[in-house]
Amino acid sequence: MKTFQTYSDKAAIGISLLCTFHCLAFPLLIVFLPSLAALQLNDEAFHMWMVFAVVPTSVYALTIGCKQHKNYRLPVLGLLGVSCLVLAIALEETLLTETGEKILTVIGASIIAYSHYRNYQLCRNQENTACH
Repeated sequence: MKTFQTYSDKAAIGISLLCTFHCLAFPLLIVFLPSLAALQLNDEAFHMWMVFAVVPTSVYALTIGCKQHKNYRLPVLGLLGVSCLVLAIALEETLLTETGEKILTVIGASIIAYSHYRNYQLCRNQENTACH
């Protein structure tokens, strides 16, 4: 039986991949499909919504998973990834260039995706196969 924690891990991985895709592929998509520019997905509001979506999802899934498998490194790793995303937003205007922001965002999203993937694996490998 799949739990809400399992869905949360998968959702956080999906959000992280969407964020990475947005940073790396969106400029190319605008070149090939200029009508996408009308969607206003290239502004900072998109990054803010991604962070607002990934933070509660990550906190929930990693906390519940950690209670089950007792690997306390995963929530710390997830927090590191979220911190990278928040720093990319906070420092974007002052210290980072656009390239620096993209690099920091991709690093953060990759860390988050990896921590949720490991959380999902550890929960699946438990004897009762469910993280309640």
